[in-house]
Amino acid sequence: MSTSRREVGKSRVPLWVAGFVALACVAILTLSGWREWEARQVDLRNAEVDMANLASSLTQHAEDMFELADTILAGMVDRMEIGGTSAGAVTKIQTFLQARKYNRKRIRGIFVYDETGRWLATTEDVELAGLNNSDRDYFQQHRASADRGTLLGRPVKSRSGGQWIITASRRFNHPDGSFAGVVLTSIDVAYFAEFYKQFDIGPNGAVSLLSADGIMLARSGDDQGAYVGRDLSKSPLFSNLGNGPSASVYYFKSPIDGRQRLSFYRLSTRYPILTVATKAEEDVLEPWRRQAAVRMAIVSGLTLAIALIGCFLVRYLSQRQRMAAALVAKEADFRLLAEQSSDIVMRIGLDERILYVSPSCTRVLGWEPAKLLGTPALAGINPEDRPRLEQAINSLKTGEAEEARIIYRTRTRAKSEIWVETALRVTRSALSNEIDGVVAISRDMTEQKDRQDKLATLATSDGLTGLANRRHFDERLAEEWARARRDETPLSLLLIDVDHFKKFNDQYGHQAGDACLRSLGRILAEQVRRPADLPARYGGEEFALLLPNTGADGCAEVSERVRRALRELGMLHALNPPSKLVTVSLGGATNIPIQGVTEDALVATADRALYAAKESGRDRLVMAGQVIPWPGAKSA
Repeated sequence: MSTSRREVGKSRVPLWVAGFVALACVAILTLSGWREWEARQVDLRNAEVDMANLASSLTQHAEDMFELADTILAGMVDRMEIGGTSAGAVTKIQTFLQARKYNRKRIRGIFVYDETGRWLATTEDVELAGLNNSDRDYFQQHRASADRGTLLGRPVKSRSGGQWIITASRRFNHPDGSFAGVVLTSIDVAYFAEFYKQFDIGPNGAVSLLSADGIMLARSGDDQGAYVGRDLSKSPLFSNLGNGPSASVYYFKSPIDGRQRLSFYRLSTRYPILTVATKAEEDVLEPWRRQAAVRMAIVSGLTLAIALIGCFLVRYLSQRQRMAAALVAKEADFRLLAEQSSDIVMRIGLDERILYVSPSCTRVLGWEPAKLLGTPALAGINPEDRPRLEQAINSLKTGEAEEARIIYRTRTRAKSEIWVETALRVTRSALSNEIDGVVAISRDMTEQKDRQDKLATLATSDGLTGLANRRHFDERLAEEWARARRDETPLSLLLIDVDHFKKFNDQYGHQAGDACLRSLGRILAEQVRRPADLPARYGGEEFALLLPNTGADGCAEVSERVRRALRELGMLHALNPPSKLVTVSLGGATNIPIQGVTEDALVATADRALYAAKESGRDRLVMAGQVIPWPGAKSA
């Protein structure tokens, strides 16, 4: 009877081993396939981040370009409405434009048309007689609408040069408010196409600049303008744009070249334009495909080797000594792998003390493994992070969760602090299947965390002045408005604009203009006295200063400190009479928020005050309608 049982046992063992080997091979192939899939997803996510950064930068570039055109248009409209369209005035305008030709790489040309569409003046070297643009869409829109804002038109072919251009135009009026004509600036489409060439986005990558209604304005690699003006409003991106976010990752099949693309689009918050940065998926995944083929070949070879070894073990299973030796050798191999791992492997008991720790803790934490055995596992954890870690371990010990992953700070032997990412998983007794501890695998995440923090700082600061950017300002304004409404405390806002800054740039150059803006930004940063106060670059030469829990008197006091510091700096500005120094106009507003009113009301009030300050002579503060000139300032 015993012999029969022994034979049955011997017959079952090879089947069990064969099944185990087969399962191991399947598991290896499955895990390898999962790893390759994860590597593929990582490559796609990295490409998404690259495209997001590129789209943000190019959107800022396009906004700066259209802001330059907008500034030129505003100045020209003022000249036309003040000087009129008489023959003498037109001659002066033409002389002015010819004497001040702009950089043709950015602003192609400036044009002035009267109410009939006739050309009055331009920076182009063309004969004006007989030229008429009344048939252009932008001209007809300005003639039909009293809107004084800037209109970005669809791309057209220039009548003066024949190239594709993007138009930005404004209406100007007669003294009685009637339509007097149009001022227009043109931007070469080829400028954008040439600018986009400097970015390496793969052989099939593309950058596109489109209007918000789906018209192609410019595309990288399109030197001949083959795609300019194409209507893409029926594409899925624009069909869903109204219901989706203003910036997002977007996978699509290009309607232009039929390629499957990974892209990131960003809709400008300042102008009706959309930037789309794309890479062809095949370009993104090509390195992964090559490496995956090599890795899978290696894994397949390894799996085949394991299968052959399994067959060998099944054949010689009867020789217990050899099998035991093989098991001992395998155990040693596995232990060697664990001991050589770059991550810290730690076994923690139910009493939260360390039962085992791998040698890599010496490199990461500076402690020898023997020094840590028996010590509390949570010793050295940053007090702010410790409650989260305690909660995670308690959830594992009570069976509420099987695994957890957490990032926290811990102290090393040298008393410095590092960021650590730890994956936690429960262990169970082989006999009772009861939870008997936790295994923790930890790795040093300090460098990665530092990179993430630096990226977060770059996303909220202005590159020129170092102050908060417009996005950060808007977020803080919403937070402080909600806090002021909840606490019923006053919230003040100062909008600050450099007087005659365009003249300053024209007189001293853009590098001096940038230095001027940096100096003003430094003054604002020095004058804030409380951590909650926020100086920010609002846009162009305009700055903002958010003052929580500050009344109108405090707001005026801060503005006086800013003015005094700027005066003491004494930056020359010959075209800013009477002081001939750089001065600023300030608009201040103070509000105690109430239910149903948004923070936009505070911005609008400060903006009106700033406008009033500039209209009443500049170099002064207007607080909610009250003009407060600086000592010695004279009305313009």
